[in-house]
Amino acid sequence: MFHCSYRLSHAVYVIVLWLSCLTCVSGGAQVPLTEHMIAPKRILWQNQMDNSAVLLQDFSGQLSVADRNDAVMRSDASRQAAVLLDFGRELHGGLEIYSGIRADKRPVRLRVRLGESVSEAMSDVDDAMSTATNDHSMRDFVIAAPWLGSVRVGNSGFRFARIDLLDSCVDYRLRAVKAVAIERDLPYLGAFRSDNQRLNQIWLTGARTVQLCMQEYLWDGIKRDRLVWIGDINPEVMTINNVFGQCDVVKRSLDFARDGTPLPGWMNGMCSYSLWWIITQRDLYLYQGDVDYLMQQHRYLRQLLSQIDKQVDDNGVEHFDGVRFIDWPTSERDDVIRSGLQSLSIMAVDAALELANAIDDDELAERCRSLLTRLRLPKHDNCANAQAAALGVLSGLCPDDVRVIEQGGASSCSAFYGYYMLEALARGGKWKQAVGLIENYWGRMLDLGATSFWEELEYDKSLNVARIDELVPDGTFDLHGQGGDYCYVGHRMSLCHGWASGPTPWLTRYILGVRPSAPGCRQLTIEPHLVGCSDVTGAVPTPMGVVRLHHRMGEDGQIHSVIDAPAEIKIILKNAIQD
Repeated sequence: MFHCSYRLSHAVYVIVLWLSCLTCVSGGAQVPLTEHMIAPKRILWQNQMDNSAVLLQDFSGQLSVADRNDAVMRSDASRQAAVLLDFGRELHGGLEIYSGIRADKRPVRLRVRLGESVSEAMSDVDDAMSTATNDHSMRDFVIAAPWLGSVRVGNSGFRFARIDLLDSCVDYRLRAVKAVAIERDLPYLGAFRSDNQRLNQIWLTGARTVQLCMQEYLWDGIKRDRLVWIGDINPEVMTINNVFGQCDVVKRSLDFARDGTPLPGWMNGMCSYSLWWIITQRDLYLYQGDVDYLMQQHRYLRQLLSQIDKQVDDNGVEHFDGVRFIDWPTSERDDVIRSGLQSLSIMAVDAALELANAIDDDELAERCRSLLTRLRLPKHDNCANAQAAALGVLSGLCPDDVRVIEQGGASSCSAFYGYYMLEALARGGKWKQAVGLIENYWGRMLDLGATSFWEELEYDKSLNVARIDELVPDGTFDLHGQGGDYCYVGHRMSLCHGWASGPTPWLTRYILGVRPSAPGCRQLTIEPHLVGCSDVTGAVPTPMGVVRLHHRMGEDGQIHSVIDAPAEIKIILKNAIQD
């Protein structure tokens, strides 16, 4: 075992003790979805309602004929009773609404609106001027609430809920409202805690975002895009590798995309997404080292590489059919898409070469090497675009393109491709710039009240706006209701989107400094860069168990490290000295 020790501070000791108590699930055992009942934390707004404070009090979940401690709602011809509740953080699931005893036993009609922001919960789907929708999951609907009983409704992503009493001349007694949160109770085997609280919160928020998306399959979002978008899950899989370890939902989602895409089809109809499937298979193998699972992909991988090969001409230029897509902010720029697909092809074929070598397929490996030679022939054009530049750096076509990402900063970042911009900055040794991008772009979401990361952030529009957890004042720009573009206009935009979790694996890989350098984490290169912090403690799950680390910047200007790793793992320590 690679093990060094020194006198830990009390805080570090508590963290290490907590980590040591976690049970490793890296064997990939299934963790079922569970339900948690969560009470509201705040009443943000109300109308025509008495005794509303009872909704914030403890409630056992059992109604009683003797219990008259209800909130009373009264609607009439001119005024409608309503209440807006805040459950404190983004959740996936629905509501349990409890009705108290009253003289009239007839059910009452309630309108329920769920929202990821306050403005979404206060918006109308039927309003022609509204951007709110019921796409993918119902967030605005009418129900019947029973007399002295409860009703469970909703299945969406939300933090806020507005309930309106639609029936007039009725004293409706609302005993309680609880959120029914549905998620996987996964232990956070990975950890990141530094003396920079902003980075800590960003790491945890990325992990939480992906945990919410880990439903029966690995979804992109929990309100909208409750689908397996196979390109989008690459950052999510990297987050899972670094936080939760091996989880069955990853393989099930990758197999779902494979089995639902007979060749010559492209996954999700997009040529780039089949490329991302190959890259994600390589990333999964590097962290988990599951050769048996990899062998299950062998036939499909060979056929997919043959298809890619046939659509690259003798000059190395790709001519992929299907939907040609990189990400939404570049979707109207054919030059960026051409550049990005060329680089992404190199990344995918290079990943396929690693997989071919892992399963001893010499013929496939030779095809990959030949195809890589052709793909590297065309001159790379970064199109003065951060996404194209990031892929150019990661493919090895143009390492100097990192300057384009530096120049653009947070204004040119996107929630999805921001991860690859960070990776490109790391390749160029631009640690300070990468941490600055994380703090500015993802940190801006936190400044606006986010408890999970969003599908997109238009950074330049986000500087003088209302928070998502507040009623929008008159004359203030509503970023959720009035912002957005493409498929995420206004309230349709998801405020919990797994593709935005990139800072979480990035902070683990480059600030904590842990990355696998042999399949299955049999060898780990540990190379911390204490940028934005001077002390960091954390952990990374591996198939052999959890690796725990602590790095601190010493008075001598050197990083001093303590590493506790399973004996089966070879550790290569760089940029630090062991204490």
